[in-house]
Amino acid sequence: MTKETDESIMVPAAVIKRLPKYHRYLEELLNEGREKISSQQLGEIVGVSAPQLRQDLNYFGNFGQQGYGYNVKKLYNSLAEVMGIQQKSNMVLVGVGNIGQALVNSRDFEKRGFYLSAIFDTNPKLIGLEINGLVVKDVVELKDYIAENDINIGVITVPASSAQEVANQMIKAGIKGIWNFSPVDLKTPPNIQVENEHLTEGLLRLSFKVKEE
Repeated sequence: MTKETDESIMVPAAVIKRLPKYHRYLEELLNEGREKISSQQLGEIVGVSAPQLRQDLNYFGNFGQQGYGYNVKKLYNSLAEVMGIQQKSNMVLVGVGNIGQALVNSRDFEKRGFYLSAIFDTNPKLIGLEINGLVVKDVVELKDYIAENDINIGVITVPASSAQEVANQMIKAGIKGIWNFSPVDLKTPPNIQVENEHLTEGLLRLSFKVKEE
């Protein structure tokens, strides 16, 4: 997947994947009171080469000054703007099982401007239950809720057997992006952005790396 910044520049998926990491480390530097940093220093902290770092950032603008490096706060804010996290994004979550409840209880993503507006499930034993300030709604209300509220991201934490149907409902109601924790590759239109978090696949990749050592 690539992201288009203007009509002529396409940003590689690998660069997009590194942006949140850059942003996270810049936040740590800000919290430490750091005002400026060189590409060499930032690259060492993040774990990429200085040329790679500069190349990644150049896709989005000229942030550094020769002989000075980067202003940490300005770069942090610029990357936040690039990733669209300075604007509030409302989300709904479907599937209040173990993973779903963990996300609802943590809600660490709210620090980045992503807010859970409502949570849904099909289990009668869960519907009506309050979890971290949100009451579990019946999934039959999903489409109307999305259509009637400013919701642009859907979070799917249901079993594989029902993930596609949930995605279909979200898309029909106007969802623009899906954060998918279900162990299935969703079939979606080209204009719908999907970010998969297939947890078992990550464990298998780790197993391969450990085996190769």
